[in-house]
Amino acid sequence: MNLFDRVSEDIKKAMLARDTQALEALRGIKKEFLEAKTAKGSDGNLSDEKAVAILAKMVKQRKESAEIYTQQNRPELAAVEMAQAEVIERYMPSRLSSEELTAKVQEIIDRVGATSPKEMGKVMGVASKELAGRADGREISAKVKELLNK
Repeated sequence: MNLFDRVSEDIKKAMLARDTQALEALRGIKKEFLEAKTAKGSDGNLSDEKAVAILAKMVKQRKESAEIYTQQNRPELAAVEMAQAEVIERYMPSRLSSEELTAKVQEIIDRVGATSPKEMGKVMGVASKELAGRADGREISAKVKELLNK
């Protein structure tokens, strides 16, 4: 079952359970997925890789909003945003540990054949696609820099 179908099923479950917090987050996910499927230039399908990228963007938006609400002394709104971020994160692949990230990035560097920091763009292109949703872009970039500067 792909992510789109899983979210659709979970919407039904949330409605039956009367879980308004999860339902709101799930409807938001489905809306984003539908927009991606029907966007200009799309073939009407949504790959899991693209879906994970959408989910990562949504989580990042929710966390940034929660941070802003916290700064503005609105903890009740920050709590709603964080709860939605947690629901969205359930559908993302597990995050890579630091050791796993190092191993994956090193494997990509070896495969691409990069030997100097000048080739960082080549490595980042492959790494950001393969590790999307499993590691933050900043983490990937820092690890690529570290390994290429050795």
